[in-house]
Amino acid sequence: MQIFLIGFMGSGKTTLGKKLARKLGFRFTDLDHEFEAAVGMSIPEYFSTFGETVFREKEKEILQSSERGEKVVIATGGGAPCYFDNMEWMNSKGLTIYIQLPAQALADRLESADTERPVLQNFRAQALVGFIEQKLEEREPYYLQARLSVKGISLSAENLAAQIQEYLV
Repeated sequence: MQIFLIGFMGSGKTTLGKKLARKLGFRFTDLDHEFEAAVGMSIPEYFSTFGETVFREKEKEILQSSERGEKVVIATGGGAPCYFDNMEWMNSKGLTIYIQLPAQALADRLESADTERPVLQNFRAQALVGFIEQKLEEREPYYLQARLSVKGISLSAENLAAQIQEYLV
């Protein structure tokens, strides 16, 4: 089984995904890392060099052409489910899980994160919350197509594994 974790940046897809994979005895991969390895540059560098359209096309190609095998947890990029037929494709290939968090919680996580996110560099405090609310409004119609939606606040790998088992029964 392939498990695709989807959600907004800062929702914990990578951190939770690594723990979930260990708990289930699965491998873990991060679509963003696969992308950077495939193109030989960082996502912000690629994005600024080639633009969003080319980035999204390459992201789709990497998502849909990689042979990951079975028993793998895949953390997707925050926007990946929202373009082309990516959400439909993921739903056909495995279990999609939307990690839901409110905009304020996402903003708090993103402001305290070590990871540089160029798209957010001009936002602070309420402006950041407003930006996230707008993006969530655009993206949730795609995110909500996931087979399973889980509340991200205080979500542990153990709890998520239990919810997956319950869903599969």
